[in-house]
Amino acid sequence: MNRFVGCRRLVVRDAMKDLSFPVLLLYPTHVPAGVVSMGPYTLDVSLDAPLPGGPSPLVVVSHGRSGTPLAYRTLASHLAQSGYLVAMPEHPGDNRHDQSLSDAIENLENRPRHIRLTLDTLCSDAEIGPRLQRDSVALIGHSMGGYAALAVAGAQPWAGLGRRLQVTTRDPRVKALVLMSPATSWFVPNDALQDVTVPIFLLVAEHDRITPRWQGQLVLDLVPDRAQVTYEVVENAGHFSFLSPFPPSMNTPGFLPASDPPGFDREAFHRRLQRDVLGFLDASLRGLTPDRAGRAAPC
Repeated sequence: MNRFVGCRRLVVRDAMKDLSFPVLLLYPTHVPAGVVSMGPYTLDVSLDAPLPGGPSPLVVVSHGRSGTPLAYRTLASHLAQSGYLVAMPEHPGDNRHDQSLSDAIENLENRPRHIRLTLDTLCSDAEIGPRLQRDSVALIGHSMGGYAALAVAGAQPWAGLGRRLQVTTRDPRVKALVLMSPATSWFVPNDALQDVTVPIFLLVAEHDRITPRWQGQLVLDLVPDRAQVTYEVVENAGHFSFLSPFPPSMNTPGFLPASDPPGFDREAFHRRLQRDVLGFLDASLRGLTPDRAGRAAPC
């Protein structure tokens, strides 16, 4: 039987800030999908289809600064089709519609909490919760999303010398991280990542001017067990190369998120990215032996 992608729109409440934010949930289903428009993007999904029966691993995707969860739709859809429940929150105050907190210290404190609240909401939901492997969660983060994923996994951020940020404590449900060009400049002290002990798939872009390669190097240098990190420098890629290919109408010269270094094939890269991330998650969350062809070797 063919496996399709189901889709639900959820709302998560942040009582501390007296606001709510949307979360898109993708998951495997046997209900045939159709093309659904979401703003300028399209997804091949079955809206509000029944959830899968057996407990499944959960993946939460945290988008980049001033971004949108839909910029990771192809990777999320591939994981959902492969048996994962994938939650994609839109971070309030730091998304394509609202950048009011994008440059604020408050954003550094909020983002990890948004992920934790998303996990809490899904796990406590009467219908979704029983279908989750609640202690088998992976976080995928790009740029600022990588910062947030590390913080939820136990990293301690600092806003300058002597100012320790108050973020959520390490979430024991998180068992793996996928970091794509992560923003890590707030994890400077030598012990900032001492509590991050889960397997990490770390990808950095060769020509990234926004989160240069040294920010990925911080992860390698500061985690307690470097053997837990699978590391890859994506040749000829730029910071935005980790975003799903954009619709033709958005591929304009002035739109930086759609731009790549000359000669970079984003379509081909994302086919490989989907395979590699799935292999890493299968090994980390399901204990499966992945096909490691084309994968980076552990450092």
